[in-house]
Amino acid sequence: MKVLKFGGTSVGSPERMKKLLDIINPNEKQIVVLSAVSGTTNSLVEIADCFMKGNKEKAMVATQDLKQKYEIFIHELFLKAEYLDKSKEVIDYHFNLISSFSKVVFSSVEEKIILAQGELISTHLYHLYLAEIGIQSVLLPALDFMKIDEDNEPIVDYITQKLVPLLQANKDCNLFITQGYICKNSSGEVDNLRRGGSDYTASLIGAGIRSQEIQIWTDIDGMHNNDPRIVKGTKPIAQLSFDEAAELAYFGAKILHPQSVFPAQKYKIPVRLLNTMQPDAKGTLITNDSERGSIKSIAAKDDITVIHIHSTRMLLAYGFLRKVFEVFERYKTSIDMITTSEVALSLTIDDTRYISEITRELSTYATVEIEKQQTIVCVVGDFNAEEHGAASKVLDALKHIPIRMISYGGSSYNVSLLIKTTDKVEALKSLHNRLFD
Repeated sequence: MKVLKFGGTSVGSPERMKKLLDIINPNEKQIVVLSAVSGTTNSLVEIADCFMKGNKEKAMVATQDLKQKYEIFIHELFLKAEYLDKSKEVIDYHFNLISSFSKVVFSSVEEKIILAQGELISTHLYHLYLAEIGIQSVLLPALDFMKIDEDNEPIVDYITQKLVPLLQANKDCNLFITQGYICKNSSGEVDNLRRGGSDYTASLIGAGIRSQEIQIWTDIDGMHNNDPRIVKGTKPIAQLSFDEAAELAYFGAKILHPQSVFPAQKYKIPVRLLNTMQPDAKGTLITNDSERGSIKSIAAKDDITVIHIHSTRMLLAYGFLRKVFEVFERYKTSIDMITTSEVALSLTIDDTRYISEITRELSTYATVEIEKQQTIVCVVGDFNAEEHGAASKVLDALKHIPIRMISYGGSSYNVSLLIKTTDKVEALKSLHNRLFD
């Protein structure tokens, strides 16, 4: 069985939703994971934010605006009165639910319920559309089998335990429709896998059922060797290893959720990145294999903050690093890059929610300086220690740009460099010219 995930742009209009059948084969066993219709999640975030701030009138106006868009959507999607009526019931149910939060004390629990409505609507509408044209499908509620633990980590064994019986109970059906992004947490409340989490859902389902293949369908023909929004002449990469794909996703390649390769990698399930608008394009295949001796791609991660920690004593005195890392652990803040010297430690983070608390604790035993608006540029490929010259090409391409930090040797798959965000465009273009042109 294959798992196929389609992003928001792939279901962004009635026409595109109908065209999914150019890709989906109802005669093959497939689980189809759908995101919310493009633009929906942003609107739901706005609605939830208005409720959270107590601006109920603005929230209700935004809710009605979004509902009207869906009323137009279903009139273009359905032809038969019976299914148009059923789709209206779906729309009414979900938007009445959203509107009902104007009468309660709003919290993060209600916020996550609102954010889940986009995927619930898109999957129900697609399930009804298939029924209208005579194609049998089963709608599988992701909230019945997708679960995260106390640390917000998905539980693959739970997915297997709950999902496999649902599939076995519908052996005669080939096509299963479910939601990406949404899940339940350890308290049994509606939660989510964060933005871009539909990729993660597809990979987790693939791991849970030991799928034959996972396909991620977006509006780009695979992962490119640089950011096509910034650099002209980029090309899709035919093949990547799981480790290379993970590095690129984490350091800014928007086509793939950073966590989504790990479940597939654990069970050695191939992942394909494909283009809904160009179904015949080869895209990118991600497996355990890697092409030796080549540089694959360049990615950039913005909104990086650097924390410089200067110790009044010798930095590497017993216990100092442990004390520093324990601060970040307490506030569940991940570190991207780190460099050390005799009396100084510099590290980068992208989650600044607790930066005031972190700075205050660190300041009790060190001098702390903060720099914002930084970017990590990551060059991914084969940087095996036995190879010669690959890293020097990267540094040579950026010899005219001030580099704040360098991370090399921690992984055989990347060289990461910290620069000012104002230098990012020049850095990506210069690297592309030196490494690929």
